[in-house]
Formats: sequence, structure tokens, C-alpha cells
Amino acid sequence: MAKIKLKHYVVRKGKYGYWLPTPKMVAAGFSCISCGLDGPEAWAVAREWEDRWQLARKGLETPRLDTWPKDSIGDAFARYRRMEAWKRMAPRTREDWERGWTYIEPYFADLPPADITLELLDDWYARLLRAKGIDIAYRAVKTWRSLYNVMAGLKLCTPKADPSLAIRRKTPNARHQVWTEGEAVRLVKGAWRNGFRGLACIVAVAWDTSFSPVDVRTLTPAQAMQTAKEWGFLIERTKSGESAFGTLSARTQRLVLAYIDQLGATLLDDAPIFRSRGFAPGPKGGRPRAGAPYTKDSLVDDFADLRRLVFGAGEKRRLMDMRRSGAVEANAGGASVEAISAKMGNSIDENKALQKTYMPVNLAAVRAADASRRKGRALLGQERNEYKKLKLSEK
Repeated sequence: MAKIKLKHYVVRKGKYGYWLPTPKMVAAGFSCISCGLDGPEAWAVAREWEDRWQLARKGLETPRLDTWPKDSIGDAFARYRRMEAWKRMAPRTREDWERGWTYIEPYFADLPPADITLELLDDWYARLLRAKGIDIAYRAVKTWRSLYNVMAGLKLCTPKADPSLAIRRKTPNARHQVWTEGEAVRLVKGAWRNGFRGLACIVAVAWDTSFSPVDVRTLTPAQAMQTAKEWGFLIERTKSGESAFGTLSARTQRLVLAYIDQLGATLLDDAPIFRSRGFAPGPKGGRPRAGAPYTKDSLVDDFADLRRLVFGAGEKRRLMDMRRSGAVEANAGGASVEAISAKMGNSIDENKALQKTYMPVNLAAVRAADASRRKGRALLGQERNEYKKLKLSEK
């Protein structure tokens, strides 16, 4: 079966096709389109959207931002995306809105907000539950509720009268998975040996610093910082805006420096350090050329490949679980919530529900959290060993 060749068509998780517009295309009103399982039917959907973009680009078709009826839900969302409030959003927040919109658009985009009843929303939510599952249905309703507030601000519907508030959503199960230090080391070694050298550094840095994947993949030379005792990265977290200092172990320092040395290129201060597996032999057998900076999707895909190489197809833990692993170790070692908060760059010390508020970087607290992680790691290792011995004795 011949593979489709479209510039904006990609396959995620090895089987799902998506048509992904560029920022320029998004500005013209196009958004990510889920095409379904990779195959002829998905290719046909992608081809349709590619043709529509080419017509819009040449001025032969009205951009999608202007195709919705006046004062409809689609028109309201298009107006919102032109506003400064939209531009001030963090990129990840805009991505969440766009993702949620893909499930709202087919049902409601051409309708006035005032026409949307509880019965319509209940049917829509039930369909999403059956077709997409709890997580996507939950997030789609979340986007609808945020959009309703925007439409109320535009005076297209009654404020504080969203019918969806009468729907009791099923809440996705919170993630609880963690990695151990030994598993992290296996991932780093497996990545380096299989050519995922930028990914090897990302895994090692994520383990040491407890940074989120997006914060690690976007690290730049300008964020590197050295104190009298530590070497690491000082960042403002992408999601919360909190400052955080991520300390690196001596092993990770050597790995990062070795990676930078073999890049074969001088990095600008604001250029992402870690690159995807795009290495090619340099001229006449010289140093390899660097690949492209990691994106959210390419990092997810490469980590899935690495996880499968190291642990087999049955392993489903994610890179983001490294962050939780650090908190679990620090907590087991007796770290205070203030120390864990400083380490992770959030404020889990004062909010019981979301564990979220603001506080500055505290280097002493970061050091205390690192020490507690080491202590907690040893205690957790002892518990695992005792559990294994108990299981063996039962047999």
C-alpha cells in the first residue's frame, strides 16, 4: 500500500494520522485535524485539508476564520484567537484550546451559543465518552466551559448560565507511575547506544532536576548556571512561571558536556541544546551534524521508541513520570513540602487541592530536597528488596 506524501500529515503512536498546520496556517484559521487510523481513509481526510489550505493560501478560498456565520460559536472562537488575550496565553494553553476545539467544532461551530441546550451538550459528551474515552471527553468539556465564558464576554450568551455545568463529568484517573534510578540509568544508556543522544541527556536531566519534559527539551546554554557546589539550569517553568534551579549529578554533567562536544556546531545562547535523532556523518568522516530541536510530538515519539527498545512493548510509563518520581523519593526521605516546592519550581506547600502557589527559588531548600531524594531512594530500594524477599518466601 503506497504511503501518502503530504507535507503536513504525520502519524503518532505508530497508527493515528493527523494533519498538523504550521503557525502561519493556524493564524489563517486552520487547526490540527484528527484523520483517524493511518490508512487510505485518513489520507483522504488529510488530502482534503491540504487542498483547502492551498486554495486559501492562493486567495481562492475564504480563510476558515471568516467562514462561520456571524455571532456563531465558530465566529466567537475565531474572534477570540485574534485578541491580545489569546496571544498572551502560554503556547501549551493555546494547544489545549485548539485540541479541545477539534471536538467542539464538528457539532456546534455554526450554531449560535444561545441555541446550545443541556440535551445537546449531554448527547455530545456521551458520544465523546464512547468514541474517545474519559480523558478526551473531560478535556473537551473543559474547553467548552472556558469558551462559554469568552462568548459571554462577547455578549453572545448569558453569563454564568452554561448548560454544561449540569453535566457531571467522569474524572480521569490521576497518574501515579514512577521510575526508579536503575530504570532511568537503563533508559539513558539505551538511548545513547541507539543514537538517541539528545534524548539520553533529556532523560538524565529530567531525572536529576525533576523538570517537566517541556522545560527540559527547551533548555538553552543561557540557562546553565554554576554555583560553588552545583552545576545545573536556572529556569522559569513554562506552565507556572515559577523559577527553579535544577541541579545535575556529576554523571549527568559529563553526559551533557560529551553531547555538546560531539554536536559539531556552536550553540547560540537561546538555542535549544538537545536535538532529535537527526545525526548524519559530517564531511569526510568528521563530526556528526545535529538534528532538529525536539518538539512536543517528536519527544513523545522518540521516548516511546526508546521505552520499547529498553523495556519491551508492554511498558507504558512516560517521561513526565520522572518528575513524580523525584517528588516521591524526596517525600520518602523526609523532605519538607517547602523544599520539594523549591526543587520542582511550583508551590505544592500551600494548596491542598492543586498544591499550587508561588515562591522564589531557595537554593538551600533545593539542596535539602536533593539530600532527601538520596535518602528516600535508599529507603524505597530497601522496601522493594524486602517485598521481593517476602514474595520468594511465600512461594
